[in-house]
Amino acid sequence: MVQRSPLDDPTTAAHAWARYKRIMRGMMIATVLIVILAMAALYMQHGLISVHAYIATAAGIAFTMLLGSALMGLVFLSSGTGHDEAVAEKDEDES
Repeated sequence: MVQRSPLDDPTTAAHAWARYKRIMRGMMIATVLIVILAMAALYMQHGLISVHAYIATAAGIAFTMLLGSALMGLVFLSSGTGHDEAVAEKDEDES
């Protein structure tokens, strides 16, 4: 039988999601700063180039950082709340 997840408790879930939002807020600030630094470095090395290069660089950095931090944040949420331990393996159920 599958155990109940700690995320089923509204208090625990609210605390976990608040922590996740705090992590994402911090990563959003870090992403903006890194994109600004990358744009400055790109300008200093290559000068004025196509606006499309700047847009593609900024979008690529931002998308990569935010997607990576969102997925890692979900890993931390799942592991930190004990949700991982609540999931039963099929082999464990059969024995």
